[in-house]
Amino acid sequence: MTARDAVFPPGRQALYERNRYSPAVRANGLLFVSGQVGSREDGSPEPGLEAQVRRAFDNLNAVLAAAGCSFDDVVDATVFMVDPENQFETAWKVAAGYWGQAPYPTLTGIGVTWLYGFQFEIKVVARLPQQG
Repeated sequence: MTARDAVFPPGRQALYERNRYSPAVRANGLLFVSGQVGSREDGSPEPGLEAQVRRAFDNLNAVLAAAGCSFDDVVDATVFMVDPENQFETAWKVAAGYWGQAPYPTLTGIGVTWLYGFQFEIKVVARLPQQG
């Protein structure tokens, strides 16, 4: 088996090593990004839904940038939310500032009961830029 081609954003390696996962893995021209939450550098949650959504997108963008991508390269997104019935509109207003222009990536939204102390998580699949 070949080793996974893991991608790490600057300054967050210890967090990922502690939690035993890769922030993203390159494979077959695609970048598979682990779910990103609104965590600070030490892993603690930002207080409040809006701040968590902003931080989750900032963390996502840092992972994408470490692979030479941007949100414009995202083709598929999955969003997890605790209490989406009451929080979706607030979260989606914040997300709109990061989402870019049409055509948009595909999206799956999932309501969950627990996100390790967070209220919002986003994971994506992105196209890797062509080399050469």
